[in-house]
Order: sequence, then C-alpha cells, then structure tokens
Amino acid sequence: MSIPRSADDLLMSARRSLTEASIATTAGERYAAAHLAALRAAAAVLAARSRPASRRSRVMSVWVVTPQVAPELGEWAAFFAAGARKRAAAEAGLDCVAHREADDLVRDADAFIARVCEFLDVPYQPTMGSSAMGSSLLHVG
Repeated sequence: MSIPRSADDLLMSARRSLTEASIATTAGERYAAAHLAALRAAAAVLAARSRPASRRSRVMSVWVVTPQVAPELGEWAAFFAAGARKRAAAEAGLDCVAHREADDLVRDADAFIARVCEFLDVPYQPTMGSSAMGSSLLHVG
C-alpha cells in the first residue's frame, strides 16, 4: 500500500524524534521527544486515513481524532493523551519525569510507531538507538 507523502514525512519525523529521545541526556528531554515521536506517528495515521476537515470543523487533539479514524489504535491514543501534560511540563524544563518513566516511554513510542507502520502497511524501520535503549535498560537496577 502506498501512503501519501505527508504521512511518510510524518513517520520519518517520528523516527527522528525517537532517535533524539534515545540519545537525550535528561529524563525530561527523553520523555518529551518520545511523546513527540508518538504524536507524529499518530498524525501520520490521520494524514493517511482521514478526510479533509470542513471549514467549520473545530480543532481537536490528534489523540481524540485517532480513535475515530483508527479504532484499533484507541488504547494507544488514550495512553499518550494521558501523558500530554507531562510532556508540556518537561518541555518547559520542569523536573517532573523519572528516568525509568522516560525510558519506558521511549520503548512505548517505539512500539507505537511499529504498530502504526503495521496499520499503514509500510515497513517498520527501527530507529538508531532503539535496540540499544532496550538492551541498556537490562542493566538498570
């Protein structure tokens, strides 16, 4: 299946954000970049599967629209929607994210991107550092 260029661009951007997350030096940076990666992957789904909005449509969060367009991604959307405020706080520089929480979100975002690729019927390409991130966490106490 071929997806629109905009969806492909968003998936590439999601992968770049995930790479940034895996090499970030602080938990807040890692969390924010991983969340942004998931957001961009969800936006790719919308770019590939949704109809253009009418002029009168109100602006809605990607996490609200994704389950409408792809119900099978609804639990993922709810999961990432729950972290949106924390991402905003981390982006603002607040110390609100534990290292383990950030590492978990990097893995979750990677799994979500893989699921989005499956949903869009495009090959999943692991990002730089995604396998290294998983193996490095085996040594965390």
